[in-house]
Amino acid sequence: MRAHPLAVLAGRAARREGQARMFFLWLVVVFVLGIWAGSVINYCFYRLPLEKSLFWPGPRCAHCLRPIRWYDNMPLLSYALLRGRCRSCGGRISLRHPVVELLTGLLFVGLFYAEIGHNVLGLPYLQMHRADIAAGNIPAVAWAVFGCHAVLASFLLLTSLCDLDDMAIPLPITLTGTLVGLACSVLFPWPFPDAGQALPPVSGFVPPRLPTGLYPWPVWYPLPSWLPRGSPQLGLATGLAGTLAGMMVIRLVRFTYGMARGIEGLGVGDADLMMMAGAFVGWQPIVLACFVAAFPGLLFGIAQLLRHGNQPLPFGPSLALGVVLTLWLWPLLGDSEALRLVFFDPGFLGSIVGSGVAFLLLAGLLFRFLLGTPPKAESRP
Repeated sequence: MRAHPLAVLAGRAARREGQARMFFLWLVVVFVLGIWAGSVINYCFYRLPLEKSLFWPGPRCAHCLRPIRWYDNMPLLSYALLRGRCRSCGGRISLRHPVVELLTGLLFVGLFYAEIGHNVLGLPYLQMHRADIAAGNIPAVAWAVFGCHAVLASFLLLTSLCDLDDMAIPLPITLTGTLVGLACSVLFPWPFPDAGQALPPVSGFVPPRLPTGLYPWPVWYPLPSWLPRGSPQLGLATGLAGTLAGMMVIRLVRFTYGMARGIEGLGVGDADLMMMAGAFVGWQPIVLACFVAAFPGLLFGIAQLLRHGNQPLPFGPSLALGVVLTLWLWPLLGDSEALRLVFFDPGFLGSIVGSGVAFLLLAGLLFRFLLGTPPKAESRP
């Protein structure tokens, strides 16, 4: 006996509703993980710029210096229950604590929803398992993809907060992030998570479209015999190339513009930030991210010029946004033949770099001619 069509439709609707509830439950779990990560970010933000230990002494009230009990240190919840005041002395707790925790929680939810729920990175592995993911059965590989980018986002948020507050990015943060990024590159080498895909043969001057992975492209194309796909040494080479590319591009911009203008436009901390991000995403995206960051930097610069006049602009948040935008737009950018021509032709890439250096020199000299030489060059740490 065949089931009534209305009963079949009702059953399908019930299954879809159950799947949506399961995925929503995972979003709640990710949000909780995010607010706890935000609590750690707050803890590091208040200690590392002052060169304080993360392990001793424990969390204390900024007013009475009494230890904060564990149940008064719960993200968001403790602030709400205590109404933003210390239990011991009644001193006001900075609103930055719950704001950063909430922002990190929403950031984690957005990452999970976009990268796992909707596969904005275009990973074939996630596309094949989209039915399982929609049903709430998240594969371990998907958690690995999300985990790597959630850690990167946490480091980017921490460095941005430090740059906004102190105009400086502590080296311990970027150095730790670089080591974590290199560890991720070794554990999840290209083309993870799509290791079953074979490299296409070389055909002509422009290489064909490459299989997608957690790292958009490998460090070289075609791969040499001592760097087979999916090998830890390939992952390490990709991560190291990313660190060097991110650091050298920013340092080149800093040196070239500073030599022509007479004042440093970027700080060493900005180069360290891109060194850290390059360890996570590889060298091609980090090079492009340096240029993408100019657009939010321009918007932030105009806003700051209107509000505060000619004041130094922290460029770390713009670089962080550039990294995230480049990573999410890479499925569109990486499929461009023109972009592959730039990254896989050393001569063309060299001409691009040379043109960029010449442009920075001319821009620096033009600004020096129009605005004059600053009386004293101030460098950002």
